[in-house]
Amino acid sequence: MATSTTPDFNKVLYKPLTEIDPEVKNIIDKETWRQFTGLELIASENLTSQATMEANGSILTNKYSEGLPNARYYGGNEYVDELEILCRKRALEAFHLDPAKWGVNVQPYSGSTANFAALTALIQPNDRLMGLGLPDGGHLTHGYYTAKKKMTASSIYFQSFPYAITPDTNLIDYAGLSSQAKIFKPRLIICGASAYPRDWEYAELKKIAEREGAWLMADIAHTSGLIAAQELNNPFEYCDVVTTTTHKTLRGPRAGLIFFRKDLANSPDLEKRVNDAVFPACQGGPHNNTIAAIATSLKQAAQPEFKAYAKQVIANARTLAEALVSHGYKLQTNGTDNHLVLWDLRPIGLTGSKVEKVCDLMGITINKNAVSGDASAQVPGGIRLGTSALTSRDMKEEDIKIVADFLHRAVQLSLVLQKEAGSKLLKDFVRVATTPAEGKEGHLLVKQLRDEVRAFASKWPLPGVDVSTLQKPEGFHE
Repeated sequence: MATSTTPDFNKVLYKPLTEIDPEVKNIIDKETWRQFTGLELIASENLTSQATMEANGSILTNKYSEGLPNARYYGGNEYVDELEILCRKRALEAFHLDPAKWGVNVQPYSGSTANFAALTALIQPNDRLMGLGLPDGGHLTHGYYTAKKKMTASSIYFQSFPYAITPDTNLIDYAGLSSQAKIFKPRLIICGASAYPRDWEYAELKKIAEREGAWLMADIAHTSGLIAAQELNNPFEYCDVVTTTTHKTLRGPRAGLIFFRKDLANSPDLEKRVNDAVFPACQGGPHNNTIAAIATSLKQAAQPEFKAYAKQVIANARTLAEALVSHGYKLQTNGTDNHLVLWDLRPIGLTGSKVEKVCDLMGITINKNAVSGDASAQVPGGIRLGTSALTSRDMKEEDIKIVADFLHRAVQLSLVLQKEAGSKLLKDFVRVATTPAEGKEGHLLVKQLRDEVRAFASKWPLPGVDVSTLQKPEGFHE
């Protein structure tokens, strides 16, 4: 707190957010209320722990520490060095890795920057890479481009060629990838996805990469928590580099990690290449407060309770899939091995955009997503669902069945709204969903379902928040 000798120009440093910036505080309060009264089903989101949030909001945000432990460009980093070394150790422990074979860089700001740093370390500009195509469940950073535009840095600076899933099973087409790789001759093959409900055959990918003399990199951003819990196949047995975000199934803060092999005879300098790619090639000073939060979440991920959590995430996802199939809906691959369900809405004549919008109106947060056969990822025919966040709010299978029923009713309601709109335009759909109109029941049904969803969601705890004292903030949109 400020003292009697604190000059006026510094008194602002000691006042709480409520007093200094009530506008920002109100926005935070509204977001807290949204999370408390809603159902978070976006597969790339989760709810981190109170301890992780405390570390992320710590005084470590004040410190600059460009470089690596014991090799910094600034002084005063003795405790930051201690922290980063601890975080590295915990990362290897959480994923059951031998420190003689594996190292890790814990400085990436996010998964996207981790991926670009990994590409910078492994290949040269204009080298060739292959990743799963975005419309088939891949990620933007795995080389995505369209016929008219190179969309991301991974396609701007490198030559990329997508592999695909099979049209019949919607599983990864390993045979097709093998044939394409013989012709394309990639220097790097990326495995991993943002909307693929099944596990990966890393041994098969390794055979292809070795035959072509290519690096094999896994981006496990979505599944890293499930892999750490040893509930999915292990990419570390086969890959040269493994990247991940830390905020999805791993349940940490928003950041990234790059794991790299240290014992490769053909690349003894891989550790230096990765570290140099992160800094100074792609980033400046690391965010030490976030590294502290990563360390805390990795400690949690190494506990037996986390393995139980990961098992429940998968059980909940399978329950969600089974419930939707029982209503007659089509799911890509007809189920899931992980935390994610991909729902194909095209058979019932809806777009992902409309269902996302109607769910938003009632506090169910999902995202539109491409499904197999879509001409473009920009015009998606489905939605993506995930169970990590609901599991972090203590929900189990019987609770997920209630959530599945809400989703079923939301989709049936979307069909009513689309009919009442009289057109297939999204703006007309939104208009009838949000505006009362004589002789039309859609708007009333939206409100009714919204009230049910919020009543159900508000029964559950929210990590890091004392919900017993929570009140709806001013300005919250109904």
